[in-house]
Amino acid sequence: MKKSYAFYMDASRCMGCKACVIACKDGHDLPLGLNWRRVPECTGGAWAEHADGTYTQNVFSYYLSVACNHCESPVCVKACPTGAMHKTEDGIVQVDATRCVGCNNCAWNCPYSAPQLDKSKKHMTKCNFCRERLEVGQKPLCVAACPARALDFGPREELIAKYGRANIAPLPPASMTEPNLAVVAHKDAQPANTRKPFLANKEELS
Repeated sequence: MKKSYAFYMDASRCMGCKACVIACKDGHDLPLGLNWRRVPECTGGAWAEHADGTYTQNVFSYYLSVACNHCESPVCVKACPTGAMHKTEDGIVQVDATRCVGCNNCAWNCPYSAPQLDKSKKHMTKCNFCRERLEVGQKPLCVAACPARALDFGPREELIAKYGRANIAPLPPASMTEPNLAVVAHKDAQPANTRKPFLANKEELS
């Protein structure tokens, strides 16, 4: 069996520059409105006024860089009626364009909204971990482009054993699909599914 990888993201380093998004979009020649990697900005907190006229605050903001997590239990694969969405022997979840009918079942079921319909090609598309680059010893485009070194990748078992699976807001609980995404949490990171933070750039993620 080939080596399986996981993405690694250090949220304490990420500054939300979106260089990873641009590198992915440019490298894969993605059309307008289609982004395989996205960077949600998670914010929350408030200011409180005290009787003596002073204020205190617990305002926070942090970023996550998220693409397809090539999950251990990918619901997109289970939801695909044609077998187009499949998991390869190296753990990468891919789309077979020749079998895809563009029904969107995978997108509707994926809690990370990773699969996306390319309307011009009439089939689903998604991050493939830059498999063609991995095969020649190169890093995924998003990883290579990160100026803060907040994004990386490595052997799946090693990363997950060391950091655990991503389980912080605004992501869903890791138990849903067992994502192969290891995250070093920002100091203000909130638990997955918490209602406290909200997305400051929701329009970028739809």
